[in-house]
Amino acid sequence: MAVIRPFKAMRPLPELAAKVAALPYDVMDSEEAREMVKDNPYSFLHVDKAEIDLQPGIDLYDQRVYDKARENLKQMIQQGILQEDSRPNLYIYRQIMQGRIQTGIVACASIDDYLNNIIKKHEFTRKDKEQDRTRHVDHCNAQTGPIFLTYRAQSEITQLVNSWTAKPPLYDLISEDGIAHIIWCIDDDAVISKLQSLFAGVDYLYIADGHHRCASAVNVGQMRRRQNPAYNGHEEYNYFLAVIFPDEDLHIMDYNRVVKDLNGLTSQEFLDQVQEKFAVNLYNEPEPYKPQQTHSFGMHLDGRWYHLQALPGSFDENDPVTSLDVSILQNNLLDPILGIKDPRTDKRIDFVGGIRGLKELERRVHTDMKVAFSMYPTRIQELMAIADADKIMPPKSTWFEPKLRSGFFIHRL
Repeated sequence: MAVIRPFKAMRPLPELAAKVAALPYDVMDSEEAREMVKDNPYSFLHVDKAEIDLQPGIDLYDQRVYDKARENLKQMIQQGILQEDSRPNLYIYRQIMQGRIQTGIVACASIDDYLNNIIKKHEFTRKDKEQDRTRHVDHCNAQTGPIFLTYRAQSEITQLVNSWTAKPPLYDLISEDGIAHIIWCIDDDAVISKLQSLFAGVDYLYIADGHHRCASAVNVGQMRRRQNPAYNGHEEYNYFLAVIFPDEDLHIMDYNRVVKDLNGLTSQEFLDQVQEKFAVNLYNEPEPYKPQQTHSFGMHLDGRWYHLQALPGSFDENDPVTSLDVSILQNNLLDPILGIKDPRTDKRIDFVGGIRGLKELERRVHTDMKVAFSMYPTRIQELMAIADADKIMPPKSTWFEPKLRSGFFIHRL
């Protein structure tokens, strides 16, 4: 029984929306962000990555960064760049990338649903990143980046949303990467109530992307509850900003691996050990090998591509975690052969989102890495099965595209 709630969005003037909307804070480093905003004082990165307006090299967790974020947000409001809607609404956010459409409902979700596991997780959070966003939300007194949620599609919700998109949108723009962003406001109380009752019939919501943002919103909500023991549950801090998409709309891309060395092995010794758990075949085509099914992998080594196929019996097909391709590669190759015990912390491994293409794997192997692995994308059904089993996916299992833009909606607490 999922709760969704309308809210008064703080959002940009239509004529400035294209300049305000920005990629999420965690898909670029500080230097890349500085470059991106060089000629754009309106970019929401001035709020979400406020260190870009301080001296280079400043500690990302320095108190001045959070003070600057609050100052920049306040300034955008005072200058009229961001304005708050006069009444609580729901919104629709549609993205179109290379002809593929995903359409979600922008609403506030309940921190109690998160605490009671109605909103399901599939990732561990890192304490430092969680604390960073907790401080950011608390200092800004607002959730500035939406959490990306999904649910098992329901035709009645989809039909209601699609019928509303026949109306004129609030925003209709194409970002610099060619992705279309179209947003509508649902300001009809009857339609809002209908959507709320339909979501009350949805058993679970799932975090697709944004575990740290979600945990931080819940942390702030719990902190405010402790500060206000007489709270009634209706205060804004009991809810967090989310965009909720049906699972059938979502696209997970491959999340590939590159490793710096062969852990002291020669190439032949390495190949011999790989063949204990995988069928290994040389791939003689001019293009990189792109896996076409689960349990199939590409490997680039010494200028050649290989096709690896996990051997029967090398993993537990009935376990939703160990049967994931990322688990098979980790448990049968990266750990036992290459000595990568913890891919979260090991500096010898790096991860390359599928948006960058397989040629990027070749480039890395020709420059700073020794071997690369191309992966078959994790499916959204696998993610949900793992969350339903209250289990955790291995790190770097999913890469969603397109990314939600920050700055279209801010939820003030």
